[in-house]
Amino acid sequence: MATKLWEKSTQVNAKIEAFTVGRDREMDVFLAKYDVLGSMAHIRMLESVGLLEATELEALLTELKSIYKIADSGQFSIEEGVEDVHSQVEMLLTRKLGDMGKKIHSGRSRNDQVLVDLKLFARAEIEKTVTAVTDLFDVLISQSNRYKEVLLPGYTHLQVAMPSSFGLWFGAYAESLADDLQLLLSAWKITNRNPLGSAAGYGSSFPLNRQMTTELLGFDTMNYNVVYAQMGRGKMERTVANALAGVAATVAKLAFDACMFTSQNFGFIRLPDEFTTGSSIMPHKKNPDVFELTRAKCNKLQSLPQQIMMITNNLPSGYFRDLQIIKEVFVPAFAELTDCLEMTAMMMAQVEVNTEILTDSRYDYLFSVEEVNRLTLTGTPFRDAYKQVGLEIEAGNFKPNKVVNHTHQGSIGNLFNNEICAYKDEVLDQFTFKKVRTAEMKLIE
Repeated sequence: MATKLWEKSTQVNAKIEAFTVGRDREMDVFLAKYDVLGSMAHIRMLESVGLLEATELEALLTELKSIYKIADSGQFSIEEGVEDVHSQVEMLLTRKLGDMGKKIHSGRSRNDQVLVDLKLFARAEIEKTVTAVTDLFDVLISQSNRYKEVLLPGYTHLQVAMPSSFGLWFGAYAESLADDLQLLLSAWKITNRNPLGSAAGYGSSFPLNRQMTTELLGFDTMNYNVVYAQMGRGKMERTVANALAGVAATVAKLAFDACMFTSQNFGFIRLPDEFTTGSSIMPHKKNPDVFELTRAKCNKLQSLPQQIMMITNNLPSGYFRDLQIIKEVFVPAFAELTDCLEMTAMMMAQVEVNTEILTDSRYDYLFSVEEVNRLTLTGTPFRDAYKQVGLEIEAGNFKPNKVVNHTHQGSIGNLFNNEICAYKDEVLDQFTFKKVRTAEMKLIE
């Protein structure tokens, strides 16, 4: 059995060990390459302040790069009896380099190690999420422009209300995603601050150069106050989770619409047969299971901020083992949301639109407001026009004029999609992805 980094003369009870380690070995595999990146930056800094010899740095970097390649290829594993990724990396170095491998922990605690690992992991996953959001945005804007002339019913209280269009429907969700990118940008900025050097939460008597590790790892700034750096554990995850939940809320609502609009009672859109599933008893069924599962998964993701909040709620400053549990809900969330985004983009790109929806007389009353507005434009006071059309409807004499002429910004005839795209691009330009990738490549090359 491997010796713990903190173990002295007493061996911990096996059941206690299993309980306290929990799912760390499983979750920490996702953090492995980021732990190595953090260690590379840390030991470069240690050498610069005289805590490592240049020859030691060279030997340690060579081995860390080898471990990084293993982790990046998905082959990294944490051995039985080893507590976490930090212990595994240090053990691999010590096996190869002897006591030299033990020097990498100078000026660090596992507390700031996991902080930096989680931040490096989260910012990489935020970039993937932003890419998936942008891909779905592009599909929705394309479909909005393609079907901008096709009308469909708009609803309030799930009652037929006013004319809408597929241009508005697709475009509305695109703009919602653009707002969601704003939340992801805020999460990115809070995530992309360096906690390394805060050690156990109170700094170190070693002459650490925190600005150096900040630059080596491509962070925008450091978390300046070492106590706050530790207080950021849980806060960062909750902030990111709120951003993920915002995206999930948009996608869940879109999925609900899609489920409803594909049903025979609506018949507004149709999915290709190969995108649907069937029934074991009803031969006619073509079920929108992907949208139903997307809705459920995204609704589950919307609970993530609350889960993290309840784990961290009322904890005072300083480190507590409670924080370990956050990884179990936080780490898998990115892949689940990205999967939903990719599925939704694929489905939305292939959906078939019904171009003749409003020929059905059940939608005639959609045009009542259009008639009220037409009368008002010819000089009838609005309230009188409203009453006149209302009486015609009550008497069964209303005859709709189905020509719609909306011209103001963001309406059926003036979607403002170019402006929505410009808004999205303005947000995207503020992410510092390129700077981060450049810094990481310099470390590993």
